[in-house]
Amino acid sequence: MDDLSPLRQQWLDRIKDAADPAAIEDVRLSALGKKGEISLKMRELGKMTPEERQTTGKALNALRDELDSALRARKASLEDAALEARLAEEWLDVTLPGRPRRQGTIHPISQVSDEVTAIFADMGFAVAEGPQIETDWYNFDALNIAPEHPARQEHDTFFMHRAPGDDRPPHVLRTHTSPVQIRAMQDHGAPIRVIAPGRVYRMDMDQTHAPMFHQIEGLAIGRDISMAQLKWTVEEFFSAYFGTRVKTRFRASHFPFTEPSAEVDIQCSWVDGKLIVGEGDDWLEVLGSGMVHPHVLRSGGVDPNEWQGFAFGMGIDRMAMLKYGIPDLRAFFESDLRWLRHYGFVPGDVPSVAGGLSR
Repeated sequence: MDDLSPLRQQWLDRIKDAADPAAIEDVRLSALGKKGEISLKMRELGKMTPEERQTTGKALNALRDELDSALRARKASLEDAALEARLAEEWLDVTLPGRPRRQGTIHPISQVSDEVTAIFADMGFAVAEGPQIETDWYNFDALNIAPEHPARQEHDTFFMHRAPGDDRPPHVLRTHTSPVQIRAMQDHGAPIRVIAPGRVYRMDMDQTHAPMFHQIEGLAIGRDISMAQLKWTVEEFFSAYFGTRVKTRFRASHFPFTEPSAEVDIQCSWVDGKLIVGEGDDWLEVLGSGMVHPHVLRSGGVDPNEWQGFAFGMGIDRMAMLKYGIPDLRAFFESDLRWLRHYGFVPGDVPSVAGGLSR
C-alpha cells in the first residue's frame, strides 16, 4: 500500500476546517464510518501478504486512532467556543428584583399519612419504621406465609438479584409493612401499640394498583386484647378520618398472619357516582385485620401463651382516593403540577385531632 502521509494530511485538514458539530460528524463518517475511506482500506488487508498486512495494518490503526483523537479534540474545541459565545451574549442583571415566589403544595399521600398518624397517636399508637429491602424471613417466614404461597413467586414479588454462589438469605422489596411488626416486637417486646406507615412494592399496575404504593400497619399487643377492641379502634379511626360517625362490618376471611381474620367494610352510599361514607345501605371493603397469629408472636420474641393482640393494614393511597375523590391511583406518581395544585394541601396545615384534619 502506498505511503499514508497524503491521506493523513487530507483528513487532518478536513477536520481542522470543520466549522460545526454537523461538519465534524460528516468528516467522521466519511473517514471512519463503516463505508469510510479508512475502513475500506482496512478491508483490503485480507488481499495482502502476511508481511504487508502486518506493516500496513499497524499504520492504518495508528492513522485511525490519530483521526479519532483529532475529531474529538475539534468537537470539544467547537463546544467550548459555542459556550464562550453564549456566555458573552447571555447575561443576567443580579440587581433586578426577584420573581414572586410560588408556594408549593403538600402531596396528598404525605398529607393523608400525617392525618392517619395524628389520629392513631391520639389513641396511643407510636410510629415504627423498618427497611424497604427485607429478607424473605421477615417478609414471609416470620409472618407465617408458607413457601408455596403465591406471594412468594417472582410474578408477584420483586426479588433482589443474587450472583451465582451467593449464599446470603434472599432479599425482596417488601410487599407489605407487616415485617415492621416483627422488628417492633423484637426491639420493644410486649405490651406494644404501634403503627407502621411506609412504601411497599408488588408487581401490579392498573387504575387502582401500582407497583409501588403506601400502606399503614397497626399492631396492639397486651394480655387482654380482643376483637372487640379491634372493632372499636378501626371505627374510631374512620369516624375521625372521614369526619362523621362510620359503621363497620367485619367479614370472616383468611390471612396467614392473623387468626381469626376479618375483612372490614365501611358503610357508604353512591349518589350520582360520588361516594358518601357513613350513610346508606352499601358497604365498601377498606382493610384487612385479625388477631395476631401465635407464629407471628413467636417470631417477634413474644410468648403467645401470655400475650395476644390484633393487627390491621390498609392502603394510604386508597384512603386518600376515598376521602378526597381522586379517581385514578396512577396520578399520584405522575408529577403533574396541575394535578398537584388541584389536590395538594397548604404547607404548614398540620393535621391534628384537636385542631381538625384538612378539608
